[in-house]
Amino acid sequence: MHAIKLPIQVENELKKVSKVAGYLWQREWAERNAGNISMNLTSFFSKEEVLDIGEEVPFSFPGGMGGFVIYITGTGCYLRDLVDKIEEVSCILRINEKANAYSIIWGGKQHGFAPTCELISHASIHLFNSIHQPENLAVVHTHPLELICLSHHELFNNEEELNRQVWMMCPEVKVFVPKGIHCTPYALSSTSDLAKVTIEAFKKRNVSLWEKHGATAAAPDVEKAWDFLDVANKGAKLLMMCWSAGFKPSGLSDDQLKELEQFI
Repeated sequence: MHAIKLPIQVENELKKVSKVAGYLWQREWAERNAGNISMNLTSFFSKEEVLDIGEEVPFSFPGGMGGFVIYITGTGCYLRDLVDKIEEVSCILRINEKANAYSIIWGGKQHGFAPTCELISHASIHLFNSIHQPENLAVVHTHPLELICLSHHELFNNEEELNRQVWMMCPEVKVFVPKGIHCTPYALSSTSDLAKVTIEAFKKRNVSLWEKHGATAAAPDVEKAWDFLDVANKGAKLLMMCWSAGFKPSGLSDDQLKELEQFI
């Protein structure tokens, strides 16, 4: 059980997971067991490599996910442990052809291990991305401090204005988070409702800001997903620093923001 040999490409992606998890912990974005990371690894394995490995665990996945191979962190897992205990606190699982169960084919070595309770949200996002944005294989959910603060602010009720104010804080925010932040309405964690609102967010934005909870980004790999969150949060942080200092920032003008679109 769990004896599969990982392709070198998958090993490289897992190294990125460990690195990004360290960043999240150092930034205080992953308190205790907060946050989770997943990646669609289906394209890295042949069908034969992942058949009949591990005991099946019943789970109701979205239709169309049969045969997917997903890396995901564990329930109650501390992201800081991904730095040096990744095989204990996360796993790679294969969804069966009927999409009504999964088998752990790598990792999950910690006693009592189970995938994160946000498995349904991550699975739904990966299914959506596989159809509409197939380049986006990674999903990172974390708790960026300043973005969460903004989700409690009245600006959260005006997505266009929130993005304008975050973009205007420095050119890099506009250039590297060009589609901006989605103000994703509150939904209970680990529910299909949260999955649905997050998918709506990724139809038009780079970052889904979960109201009063955290933020999520999808990208080709975990480092690029981290970059979306890091840069978006910098815009929020600079904005709040100006407010805390008691002044309204002048920011980049609409014309200056428009000019930056040549670099996108």
